[in-house]
Amino acid sequence: MVKICCIGAGYVGGPTMAVIALKCPDIKVTVVDISTQRITAWNSDQLPIYEPGLEEIVKQCRGNNLFFSTEVEKNVADADIVFVSVNTPTKTQGLGAGKAADLTYWESAARMIADVSKSAKIVVEKSTVPVKTAEAIEKILTHNSKGINFEILSNPEFLAEGTAISDLFNPDRVLIGGRETPDGNKAVQTLKAVYAHWVPEDRIICSNLWSAELSKLAANAFLAQRISSVNAMSALCEATGADVTQVAHAIGTDSRIGSKFLNASVGFGGSCFQKDILNLVYICECSALPEAANYWKQVIKVNDYQKTRFVNRVVASMFNTVANKKVAILGFAFKKDTGDTREAPAIDVCRGLLVEKGQLRIYDPQVPPEQMRKDITMVRFDWDRNVALRSLGDDELKQVTVVHDAYEATIDAHAVCILTEWDEFKSLDFKKIYDKMQKPAFVFDGRNVVDVGKLREIGFIVYSIGKPLDAWLKDMPAVA
Repeated sequence: MVKICCIGAGYVGGPTMAVIALKCPDIKVTVVDISTQRITAWNSDQLPIYEPGLEEIVKQCRGNNLFFSTEVEKNVADADIVFVSVNTPTKTQGLGAGKAADLTYWESAARMIADVSKSAKIVVEKSTVPVKTAEAIEKILTHNSKGINFEILSNPEFLAEGTAISDLFNPDRVLIGGRETPDGNKAVQTLKAVYAHWVPEDRIICSNLWSAELSKLAANAFLAQRISSVNAMSALCEATGADVTQVAHAIGTDSRIGSKFLNASVGFGGSCFQKDILNLVYICECSALPEAANYWKQVIKVNDYQKTRFVNRVVASMFNTVANKKVAILGFAFKKDTGDTREAPAIDVCRGLLVEKGQLRIYDPQVPPEQMRKDITMVRFDWDRNVALRSLGDDELKQVTVVHDAYEATIDAHAVCILTEWDEFKSLDFKKIYDKMQKPAFVFDGRNVVDVGKLREIGFIVYSIGKPLDAWLKDMPAVA
């Protein structure tokens, strides 16, 4: 039996290994992590992450050919293939702070692999890493190999949270990069054979190491670019009376453009987009390509602008102040069908409203209250100015109440801000909500999920990203 070990039991490692175990019953798959709490959760009925379809797969395979363990060194030593899926956050200090990826965990994992291994292994980069990381990992493994052969492969993930299981079941492509040597080609074919259990061969793309590493950064940069493009257009739509949904539909029918990732919103979030683009910026700067670096910087600047513009619109619409006013926040996760809050637009919107002394009542069906409070008060890093922003403290936290129901969040509120596109928000009884709110009652739709006309008939003053402005809003101070 081939043995696979994955270092890192997070959003990538857990679901990916679960699907490999399901599709490859002849392979023993073990996911390891130093976090006892996380591994305990994977072995329980309450998994540490939410992803549609994941729980059923884990319960079917766990204990058969899928295992979760804190015995990291033992399982790495026993494995034939070692996936490394550890965190690669953006550095907040030192060389490259604010842009470069922090490879501390990756280097630590590589040194441990070299130290405990007693047989040849294929080491697979599953984390998103800067181009040329494999070369650095190779040097660590080679200089500590004790004569053992290691082959490094790049196998970047292209999962979207909320649809990760379906993405794994039916991927657009599986990319495997390796050294163009006999041993490198053999390692590529070995990993290809794993995926070939369920992925058609024409969707398994083989490349050199550097192309595979860069392709991941490029894919996220291009997707984020589309979101920032339509968000920049949404501001112009509001200024001119155009409807961004209609504009996006019109351009999306062009076969050269396509309709995906053209939904205007309060901004993109998640673990990858901003981090990967900043990484790309840093690589461009280090390669003496300032024009290319500035181009990709602008994608993130537009995203930051969209969140700031949303907060300004809320404040300006409500007589230029939200001080001591109750604002219901519906949705805190960065997108629906996940509990992940990394770089969620809701964090910056909430912080902006708290600075303006707003009283927030937050509801999200998947994000734990302690995670919301942690995200709101944590130190934020200004990537552009390379400085840490002021952290929020106990005074601001007193302005935050986390509730367990959307209706409860809106009672006595002056405004409702929809920041995640959860399906349940589309079917809320807004007449019931309106009757229990302060008047005038505002809805600020950051995800374009509500029927604007119907809400205005009820009596709401509605702002929806990129849609023609409510007459009330046209009379308010201009928002840049």
